[in-house]
Amino acid sequence: MAPEKMSTSERYSRSVVTQANTTYALFKLPNHEKRMVIHGQPKGFTGSKEGDALICEQTPENMAALRQQLPWLTPQALGQQTSFGFGDRIGLATPGHIAAMRAVGGRIAPIYAQQSVRENSRIGRTPQQVMDDAAWGVFQAGWHEPWGADADHVKEVAHVAPFAAAGYTFYTIDPSDHVDNEAQTDTLDVLRQKMTQVPWSLLETDYATLRERYCTRSFALASQARIFDEETLLRALGKYGKAIAQTLLITREIQRHLGNRLFDLEMSVDETDTPTSAHEHFLIANELLRRNVPVVSLAPRFVGKFQKGVDYIGDLAQFEAELAKHVDIMRHFNQYKLSVHTGSDKFSIYGIVNRQANGWVHVKTAGTSYLEALRVMTQVNPALFRRILTLGHARFATDRKSYFLDCEQAKVPQSEELQDAELPALLEQFDARQLLHVTFGSALDEYGTQLKAAVAANEQAYTDVLVTHFRRHLAPFVN
Repeated sequence: MAPEKMSTSERYSRSVVTQANTTYALFKLPNHEKRMVIHGQPKGFTGSKEGDALICEQTPENMAALRQQLPWLTPQALGQQTSFGFGDRIGLATPGHIAAMRAVGGRIAPIYAQQSVRENSRIGRTPQQVMDDAAWGVFQAGWHEPWGADADHVKEVAHVAPFAAAGYTFYTIDPSDHVDNEAQTDTLDVLRQKMTQVPWSLLETDYATLRERYCTRSFALASQARIFDEETLLRALGKYGKAIAQTLLITREIQRHLGNRLFDLEMSVDETDTPTSAHEHFLIANELLRRNVPVVSLAPRFVGKFQKGVDYIGDLAQFEAELAKHVDIMRHFNQYKLSVHTGSDKFSIYGIVNRQANGWVHVKTAGTSYLEALRVMTQVNPALFRRILTLGHARFATDRKSYFLDCEQAKVPQSEELQDAELPALLEQFDARQLLHVTFGSALDEYGTQLKAAVAANEQAYTDVLVTHFRRHLAPFVN
């Protein structure tokens, strides 16, 4: 459709940009698909000519050409400022995320492209698709401020290449598969035996050197001295020695691919069975920084339960007391911020985290934007929501296996037990939120086309619920 035939309501006012005598605009067609219309002298774009306009589909090639003309569509390294990661499992949430950012104001650095290796594999997306979906959303919403792109939960060296090729600027290294939780309770004899299994060649040191480094001195922190005895060191090395080595391996691979390009790096051990102690945090940070690993954020395994789609589960006083120890170590090094993973919907701790860390924090969310898309479906397409709920029940036992959950499936009503007016309340119920959250892969595999079409047809409603939802997340880190 030629742009002169499109009504004003079909054009996004923020996505009309003139650069070097060429105008780029985004339009929505009656079927809710979007096209970019270019007037002027477009270079490197592919499309169909209609009058003096070039009508372009939202292809990777056209986005690559658009980035050449509009540099603000390229993500950046964000450094140590307060930051927030928005996961987007259906690729349509970025305009709503940006609207939420504008609603709260403040100086929070957003990460609009964020998807883990695990999530990509479950829903069949590529790092490039995630990046481009976010960039088209940035263009539509006219976001000209810096934003980041997070290659989330990179576990292996082989995972790096596609993210690097797509231009990601934030790499979350997750070596949790190499964390030995049994070191928490092993006997000293077992721990000493495990020292022979630590990959010392990768660490370029040995146990005797580390014992000398940690057990013959105290480390002065703001609140107290951190003292290692040999048992404490053995447990910390037994638990995290291999994970530190894996982090070094992946870091080198990232540096090999990116060369001189700036990037942010996070080391995450949140998906483990046992909390990260203050001594363990100190060891991890000290060993990474001694090796010039450019750590911008570190995600310990905090006390309590951080589960998908629900608030923090645990003693808030204990959480704050333990968090203070982690903040103390962070301030000692003064080079990275703390990262809160599975950070969506943890409303009871946001104020505590921001007060303690004083803005030196990154919050990572994932599937909560998907749940908000389902919230819209309860209103505009209850039949589709019912099918997704029924599938969730069928797939839950399988799909939950890679998550820590307290969900009791028996507490989630079956679709036929509910009236349409009762469906929205499921998005507030603990067990239902978790069931719907972790079965996203199965739901998108079966109903992804219908869900995306329904969201596209109700774009403003989706933006509205995302603003309402994320204002609660963001506001504690602004004030």
